[in-house]
Amino acid sequence: MDMNVVVTLLTIAVVLLSVVIVALLAAIVMILVKINRIVSSIDEITHNLASATDWLSPVKLIGQVMELFRK
Repeated sequence: MDMNVVVTLLTIAVVLLSVVIVALLAAIVMILVKINRIVSSIDEITHNLASATDWLSPVKLIGQVMELFRK
C-alpha cells in the first residue's frame, strides 16, 4: 500500500473516533441533566410529603382543633 493511503485511512479513523467520543460525552451530559431534574423533583415531593405528614400528626391536629375552639 502507498503511504498516502495509510495516512488517509488513519486520519479518517481518528476523526470518526473523535466524533464518537464527542457524541458519547454529549449523551452523558444529557443523561446527567435529566437525572438532576428527576432528583430535584423527588426532593420536592419528599419535602411536601414530610410537611403533610407533620401536619397530620395527632398532636398537631388536636392542638389546631383546640386553638380553633379557644378563639
